[in-house]
Amino acid sequence: MNRRALLLAGGAACIGGAAFLGRRPAAAAQHFEVSLTPEEWRKRLTPAQFQILREQGTEPPWSSPLLNEHRPGVFACAGCALPLFNANTKFDSHTGWPSFWRPLANAVETSRDTSDFMVRDEVHCRRCGGHLGHVFDDGPPPTGLRYCMDGLALTFKAA
Repeated sequence: MNRRALLLAGGAACIGGAAFLGRRPAAAAQHFEVSLTPEEWRKRLTPAQFQILREQGTEPPWSSPLLNEHRPGVFACAGCALPLFNANTKFDSHTGWPSFWRPLANAVETSRDTSDFMVRDEVHCRRCGGHLGHVFDDGPPPTGLRYCMDGLALTFKAA
């Protein structure tokens, strides 16, 4: 093996190892109040909702109808209907996803997400473990937080 082949093989091994080590266990692997099998989740959710809530996916920016939802009400988990965000905490983050500056009390949990060569805080429903999006520290007062949520992970009930 020449030096170039050795360096290429070593680089590929490092990238593969980093990708493997960077993955975190899915929140769904933990125990939650609402705990269904993948087959049961597939019956309850649309394919796109399943991909987001159960497989930590995301929707394309600017694609969610909830992005332009401005009525008073509550945004809830599409998986288990737990109320998550009051509409009065929603703001336009100009990111293409519904964004909030504070969740309701005891509604969400966070975990460190080091996938895709990034370090972020994943937000998931505390009752069913469904992936909702991520939280960032570039939001407005009073919290300075931006809960950047996938609209397909949410439902909306007007007040």
